Amino acid sequence: MTNPTRRSTISGLAVGLGLAAAPAIIRAQLPLTADPFRLGVAAGDPASDGFVIWTRLAPDPLAENGGMAMGTPVAVDWQVASDERFATLVARGSTLARPELAHAVHVEVAGLSPDRPYWYRFLAGRDASPVGRARTLPVATAALERLRFGVVGCQNYEDGWFSAYAHVAREDLAFVFHYGDYIYEGGARSVEPATGHDPHQRPAVRPHLGQKLFSLDDYRRRYAQYKLDPDLQAAHAAAAWFPVFDDHEVENNWTGLVDQEGDPPEVFALRRAQAFQAYYEHMPFRRSSFPGPGTMQIYRRAKIGTLLDLHLLDTRQFRTDQPCGDGFKPYCAGWDDPAAQTMGTAQEAWLAASLRERRARWNAIAQQVMMMPLDRRTHGEPAPIRNMDSWGGYDAPRERMLGRLAGLGNAVVLTGDEHQNFAGELRTRGGRGEAVAVEFVGTSISSGGDGADVRAGNDRIMAENPCLKFTNDRRGYLTCEVTPDAWTTRFRVLDRVTTPGAVVATAATITVPHGRPELAIG
Repeated sequence: MTNPTRRSTISGLAVGLGLAAAPAIIRAQLPLTADPFRLGVAAGDPASDGFVIWTRLAPDPLAENGGMAMGTPVAVDWQVASDERFATLVARGSTLARPELAHAVHVEVAGLSPDRPYWYRFLAGRDASPVGRARTLPVATAALERLRFGVVGCQNYEDGWFSAYAHVAREDLAFVFHYGDYIYEGGARSVEPATGHDPHQRPAVRPHLGQKLFSLDDYRRRYAQYKLDPDLQAAHAAAAWFPVFDDHEVENNWTGLVDQEGDPPEVFALRRAQAFQAYYEHMPFRRSSFPGPGTMQIYRRAKIGTLLDLHLLDTRQFRTDQPCGDGFKPYCAGWDDPAAQTMGTAQEAWLAASLRERRARWNAIAQQVMMMPLDRRTHGEPAPIRNMDSWGGYDAPRERMLGRLAGLGNAVVLTGDEHQNFAGELRTRGGRGEAVAVEFVGTSISSGGDGADVRAGNDRIMAENPCLKFTNDRRGYLTCEVTPDAWTTRFRVLDRVTTPGAVVATAATITVPHGRPELAIG
């Protein structure tokens, strides 16, 4: 391939960011007294010809501006090689780390060969970043026989260590889907409050720095604290990610322009915009996800050979407010409001059109909140109880979704948010009708603490929900292995997260045969 010159690369990025008048190359005049790559590297949104590579210059990550001077952009060189020793460079160039974006850089590497690994790194002055590895996808027309990828999310720093990511880094994965809650927005606390399922207060394992997040500086510092974790850095460096946000990247259980603080929508819009900017600054997104005036594009599709279409959804920006005042509640009229939205009309139409193509052997619906409308009764309550922040509080959009999945025989929904493992059938008519797809809900990396193999009240949950086939309350992640004839998900769980060095094991192996929305537990 033809490698871009340093000048042409910077010129293209300058035009894309409205920087055409900027000098072609601005070299750091900073006396960098510490490693500027302390937050590691990452790759994301892989395609058949490339991927995004990311880093952020931050010699003092928790200090103001990450220890960087704010007056001047800094040129950062980047290299991509076909071998881990960088003996053969296949792409190289230079890009600007701008102070307006916290000196983060996002390089969209293109022109690579499909379906193979590459290695990448960054250089700033005399400093070199850690080396990352990312795999390109097969071309959309390739008859792929096997694909293996990971599913992760929900990583509350205060609740435990990110040991699961050390194990993710050692898995042989084509890519990783992150379903959200990359950070948590709460201020520092000494104990984890009691909850309905856990009446005991737990001490914070690793306290957050600073107050509850409201400003751009608040969010940037929180990302820096999380990204200093070596296990998280290792997982980023091992494979490219497809990230999406859920709620805690902004505020717990927010929807649209509604937050838990009861703020006026125009005030929350300012906070949300700053949260979106910090999220973009710290994740390996393409230019198409650059935050606009108060919005950010995260729903998108990846075509992975003829084997899999990965549909990445956004169930926060366009959702109507939770019914019944949010929380876990018995029936109220808001459950079946025909005007309710989970994805919004434009995203619904986009997904419907993608599914109608019937392009791939399998369809993965990669999203944030549980689609199964589980009855959550555990203490003999007289009426069904649902999680209003899940699809269970939105009957009309959920039934529309299941109607579009009906007849495909190949739809698998991948979900997070619950801090538990679940596997079940997606059935119409509130979970009591025809099975049209299956859902795998991944647990958390750390949120919820150590957990247990079985949560208290689980026997009642299983009895009230015939669609539900498996639960588990440990921390961990999922691996998914897909072939033309079967989809196999392994629930990988840790024995603990409140101390480091956890051991990983497989709690269950569940297979879905192509053409039948049913689960076989091994």
